[in-house]
Amino acid sequence: MAQVELEGIARVFHLGGSPVHALRALDLRIDAGEYVAVMGPSGSGKSTLLNVVGLLDRPDAGRYRLEDRDVTTLTPEEQAHVRSRRIGFVFQSFHLVPRLSAAENIALPMVLAGITPRERNARVAQALQDYGLDDRAAHKPNELSGGQRQRVAIARATIMQPALILADEPTGNLDRATGDEVMRLLEALNARGVTLIVVTHDAQMGARARRRVAMEDGAIKHDSAATAAMS
Repeated sequence: MAQVELEGIARVFHLGGSPVHALRALDLRIDAGEYVAVMGPSGSGKSTLLNVVGLLDRPDAGRYRLEDRDVTTLTPEEQAHVRSRRIGFVFQSFHLVPRLSAAENIALPMVLAGITPRERNARVAQALQDYGLDDRAAHKPNELSGGQRQRVAIARATIMQPALILADEPTGNLDRATGDEVMRLLEALNARGVTLIVVTHDAQMGARARRRVAMEDGAIKHDSAATAAMS
């Protein structure tokens, strides 16, 4: 189960010669099995935070421990191995491969991890059944509805049985009813013990989480867990 510990995390980008502090000496601990919504306006640093936690980006300073392992010291290849096996990603724009079928998109992480075809086929069949996609297995992404594409994306994100799911505006391209369905799928994974971190600007979606972290100018402005501890 994935516990996330960030200490003094800083990330600086340089735009036109000027430094932009996307994250400023940020400290954050998320216990295994938590359901956290990271909220804030555009430019607050929430997506940069998610990229650091997901090992898609390296911080310029600070330490990141995942499951009691300092992953900031790992090589890019070692980070890629951790990312492929311990972290699942769900994005607003789905990020499915257009030329692959739903089943092939779901199988892709296992292909990259070198899992045998027999096991791949068994896991994909189960995932298609679990997410109500049996009759869409051979369909390409452009033949699926937005909700179906996001279900394929969630199936792909969870096919390696990760301990941590990172969702970046997962309902942003969906209508409210379909978005609610997608959130219920993610919350069901959390109920089984998967740590769930959702980035959203939608207050209604954020309110579903048991813990809310509000960001502003690369720092944590408010953490509902800290407020609860003080009351």
